[in-house]
Amino acid sequence: MSDLWTTPERQALRESVTRFTEREIVPHLAQWEDEGRLPRELHAAAAKAGILGVAFPEEVGGDGGDTIDSAIVTEAIVQAGGSTGLIASLFTHGIALPHMVAAANADLVDRFVRPTLGGETIGSLGVTEPGGGSDVAGLTTRAVRDGDHFVVNGAKTFITSGVRADFVTTAVRTGGEGYGGISLLVIEKGTPGFEVAGPLRKMGWHCSDTAELSFTDVRVPVENLVGDQDGGFVLVMQQFVNERLGLAVQAYATAQRALDLAARYARERETFGKPLAARQVIRHKLVEMHRRTDAARVVTRDAIERSLAGSTTDPQVILAAVMAKNTAVEAVEWVVSESVQIHGGAGYMRESEIDRHYRDARILGIGGGATEVLTDLASKLLGY
Repeated sequence: MSDLWTTPERQALRESVTRFTEREIVPHLAQWEDEGRLPRELHAAAAKAGILGVAFPEEVGGDGGDTIDSAIVTEAIVQAGGSTGLIASLFTHGIALPHMVAAANADLVDRFVRPTLGGETIGSLGVTEPGGGSDVAGLTTRAVRDGDHFVVNGAKTFITSGVRADFVTTAVRTGGEGYGGISLLVIEKGTPGFEVAGPLRKMGWHCSDTAELSFTDVRVPVENLVGDQDGGFVLVMQQFVNERLGLAVQAYATAQRALDLAARYARERETFGKPLAARQVIRHKLVEMHRRTDAARVVTRDAIERSLAGSTTDPQVILAAVMAKNTAVEAVEWVVSESVQIHGGAGYMRESEIDRHYRDARILGIGGGATEVLTDLASKLLGY
């Protein structure tokens, strides 16, 4: 393992996030799951603890660091008893803000980036539409220029943090068909014609609110345009590598937590006068869980290091991220299932932690590019 992941600063970050999770998250997570959302106060607390803005530059209000630091935050939260649903909701700005930071628009940074990283506001990203998911170039929500405003009509669905969000970085069609006609607009909650429905009921990620959005003649100021008009597709694509790597980290971190829970239960639970861990079949399951988890972690960390050493537009970096996500997703889906099996009836109870990980893991092969879509992309990048 590269020593990039174990510097004194990163060890301190891991310990800090672990303490925060044990103190501020774990005691309340079951309640937030039942309520279907996180309290806004948690964002403020995470910002105060120096966690919310990790991997965002200090000059835009972040806490500094890079993708490795972000991965360490994810690992520590899950390992301490948090969940990927909580991460998706608390850190939705990880997909809502990078486009604004990359566009380097000082006005947008001051109005949206800084207050969000400060825990004062919540942002989300609106790309997926009712008629399509991974086909970003085919989106139909349209924005027509009218003087100093864009008039937006259309709908978005499966929007993470969409219920609580104060603004949505929204992909809209400002030009012709295909990827060349897409722009990004920041649409603020409360704008006339902007309606939010939800939270949607889901299999997992219960503490992460998910919404449907509709836009009917919504007038959005031109100054809310992120980057160049018709240049939004490039901004979206540039962030896909980091999003996929982030989901891969969530996957192997969850697999590790599921393995640890299973190993602990196997040592404590006795059947026919012996602990489960005394059974060869259980020990072999644990070994295979370890192997798959470790392989996913190594592949993903290598991809992260490649992305930091190169460019997110480099085909080889894109390929590494795609392979990492698919590898980690395959691992976590198998590991959480085996962990539930080892827990037996106890693992099927809603009160068990592994129940949450089992449900939450299922979305990881869908969000950020479905496994099948990414496999097809990999085949093109490999020249097959």
